[in-house]
Amino acid sequence: MGEREDPGPPRVVPPRPTPPCRWEFDPDRADPDGVVGVGADLEAGTLVTAYSRGVFPWPHLGMPLLWFSPDPRAVLPPDRFHVSRSLRRTLHRCGWTATVDRDPAAVIEGCADRSEGTWITPEMRDAYLELADLGWMRSVEVWQGGVLVGGIYGVQIGGVFTGESMFSRRADASKVALLELCHRYATAGGVLVDVQLPTDHLRTLGAVTIARSDFLRLLERESGRDVRMRADELPVSRLASRLAASSAPVGHTVASREGRVRPEHHRGPAGSDPAHHPADPRSDHVR
Repeated sequence: MGEREDPGPPRVVPPRPTPPCRWEFDPDRADPDGVVGVGADLEAGTLVTAYSRGVFPWPHLGMPLLWFSPDPRAVLPPDRFHVSRSLRRTLHRCGWTATVDRDPAAVIEGCADRSEGTWITPEMRDAYLELADLGWMRSVEVWQGGVLVGGIYGVQIGGVFTGESMFSRRADASKVALLELCHRYATAGGVLVDVQLPTDHLRTLGAVTIARSDFLRLLERESGRDVRMRADELPVSRLASRLAASSAPVGHTVASREGRVRPEHHRGPAGSDPAHHPADPRSDHVR
């Protein structure tokens, strides 16, 4: 018998089909605020169809569910993440490790746990955990020993990853989660990390804005790409070593198109280490 091939490191599972969507999402009909529609539901088929068309849900207190496709769109080319000297020091010294899809529920819980309130309702939590079970939602976890100190989650449509929210329980942990995502995603063949809305924090990390029409064309082109990130636990210190060994510029892939980029609460986190989502009660914005 011949030798068995090395299967390589574990990777995320590919997405499974979802039921048909009953709703129509047309970003060309968005109003000046980017609102595409009101209502619908959070079924898996609805969410996958919406993200595939560049549309995402954003609950607002006291209002029916709103669906957005902002113009311009804030994006972060995954190979152009800007790493500051202080973040590089954190990578060298922190001793943290990172995983993918190990505990999506804990990441969502961390993103929703904020004193100023959250747009991550119980219904949103349950809907995105169903997407995780189906292989459409991805989470990146940052660990200090066995303790979760940061993370990010979002929805992957082929070569485009839409970040939903990030959180930190240690300084820089959300930035490390986003950097880990960018590195693993780019290495696996991912083309773009969509951060939806611009913020000053995201700009410092390399985010830029592009026209919605350009984003939608790229999304359509890359949606069928088979991108499967490594899922195993790895030390984040390796990222500092790779950065030091690389002579490639960081942070300006689409610089000529830079304009407005949406805040990070990571939908990304607010505060000294923001990485949540757009503005609002979404402290760690990536949206």
